[in-house]
Amino acid sequence: MPHTLTANSTNLLPISSEEIIRHLKLSCQMPSILQAIATEKIISTAAAQAGIKVEFDEIQQAADGLRLANHLHKATETWEWLKKHHLTLDEFEELAHSNILSAKLAHYLFADRVESFFYANQIDYIAAATYEVILDDEDLALELFFTLQEGEISFPEIARQYIQDPDLRRAGGYQGTRYKANFRPEIAAAVFAATPPQIIKPITASKGVYLIWVEEIIQPQLNERLRTKILGDLFSNWLKQEMAKLEIAISK
Repeated sequence: MPHTLTANSTNLLPISSEEIIRHLKLSCQMPSILQAIATEKIISTAAAQAGIKVEFDEIQQAADGLRLANHLHKATETWEWLKKHHLTLDEFEELAHSNILSAKLAHYLFADRVESFFYANQIDYIAAATYEVILDDEDLALELFFTLQEGEISFPEIARQYIQDPDLRRAGGYQGTRYKANFRPEIAAAVFAATPPQIIKPITASKGVYLIWVEEIIQPQLNERLRTKILGDLFSNWLKQEMAKLEIAISK
């Protein structure tokens, strides 16, 4: 009969803080943990210097957002989630406080720069809605390309025949709406030179031969979603720059 490791009759296995730290070190997770702690310190210091404060009602709103994001619709679900993540209610509110403080600092530092950044980098926010099938055979890709041009087969039919992933096959190879930076450079050049709706000539890359239908090229608009993305990108870049100035030392 195999031996089962238990701490006592209730099958409770105690784990100490020292064991947790040891595991983080041996699993090589310490750099990311230290970076996260340093990031928190950078944000709190910069927010204090800027005189940014978080009000009680803002913490409650952020906490509600956390519950919604984690699908915690009932009090029992929230308590179970807290138990799973070894958090107290005070620590949950501390997490909400940290999130809102980060958001307020990002807005304080960069809200007035978003529009100018967008217009200076507008070309980076042109997007394309595409469908794609990746093939192993270049000759087959070319044959399908010419067959498509002749109208003898449709792209959804090709997707049904040659895409292995069930969900992607059902979607006809739809890749969603992506910015130029989200495409491989050799593919981006062809996609954004297309006149939609258009099938572009097969492109050979490391994963295989791409057969792509460009459904739409979407010109950028500074809507709320893109504004939030740019603000987040500017803030992330600032944090990286601040992090680069530091040398992290673990205090004893």
